[in-house]
Amino acid sequence: MVETDNNKLSINKQCEVLQIHRSGVYYRPNGESQHTLDLMLEIDKIHIKWPYYGTRRMTVELQNMGYVVGRKLIRRLMRLMGIEVIYPRQNTSQPNKGHKIYPYLLRGLKIDHINQVWQTDITYVPMKRGFMYLMAVIDVHSRYVLNWSISNSMDAAWCTQVVQQAIEKYGKPEIFNTDQGSQFTSELFTEMLLGNNIKISMDGKGRATDNIYIERLWRNVKQENIYLNAYETGLDLYKGLEEYFYQYNNHRVHQALNYLKPIDIYKNVA
Repeated sequence: MVETDNNKLSINKQCEVLQIHRSGVYYRPNGESQHTLDLMLEIDKIHIKWPYYGTRRMTVELQNMGYVVGRKLIRRLMRLMGIEVIYPRQNTSQPNKGHKIYPYLLRGLKIDHINQVWQTDITYVPMKRGFMYLMAVIDVHSRYVLNWSISNSMDAAWCTQVVQQAIEKYGKPEIFNTDQGSQFTSELFTEMLLGNNIKISMDGKGRATDNIYIERLWRNVKQENIYLNAYETGLDLYKGLEEYFYQYNNHRVHQALNYLKPIDIYKNVA
C-alpha cells in the first residue's frame, strides 16, 4: 500500500493517511537459523516466567529441556534480545561511554495523577521466521499505553520518534523513566526530553524492578498475544498488536486499578 518511490507523498504522509506506523513499512525480520529462533523463543518464555535468571541458570534450564547449549551462546542471545535480569550485574544495558546517567527519581514518589510519570522500554518479539523489537510508552498512574512501535533495530532515532509522537498527542509528563540502555542515554533522546522540560529518571543499573510497570505490560502482551500467534509478516504483527493494545487500553480491567480499565483512569471517565 505504501509507495517508497512516490515523489508527491512522503512515506510519513502515506502512513498517516493509511493510519499505520511508519516502522511497519520498513519491517525486515532479523534472521537466525530456525534452531536459534526456537532457542530464543524458549529464552524469552523463561525470562518472562523467571526474570531473575541470569546466563548461568538460563543455560542450565535450557539444558534440562534438552538443548545442547553453552553459556557463551546464551549470553550472546540474551544480549541480542535485550534481556535484563532483576539484580545488578556486569554488562547490562550499558550506556555508551560519555553518556550522562541520570538519577532514579521514583523511589518513594507517590504517583497519583496522569502525566506525572511516563515509562518506556524495548522488548524482543519472536516471529515465525525472525524477530523484531517492540517499544511502548505508558502512563504509570493509569497504565495507559500512549504509543508503541515495532522495529528491527534498537536505535536512538527510533526511540526518540516514538516518545515525541506520544508527547505530540498527549502532552508531556513531569518525569520520564527509562533504563540505562544506550538508546535512552544518548544525547538525541535525552535532549529531546530536556527540550520539553521533562525531568529524566533512570533505573539503577540492572534493576528491572525499577521499571516494573512496563515489565508487567511485556508479560501480558506476550502471554496474551505474541506467544499465541506465530506472526509471519510485519503487517500481521502490526495488526495483531494494534488490536491488542486497543483492547488493553479500552476493555481490559486491571486488578491494580481496582478492576478499572486504563482508559477509565487516563480519560477520567470513572
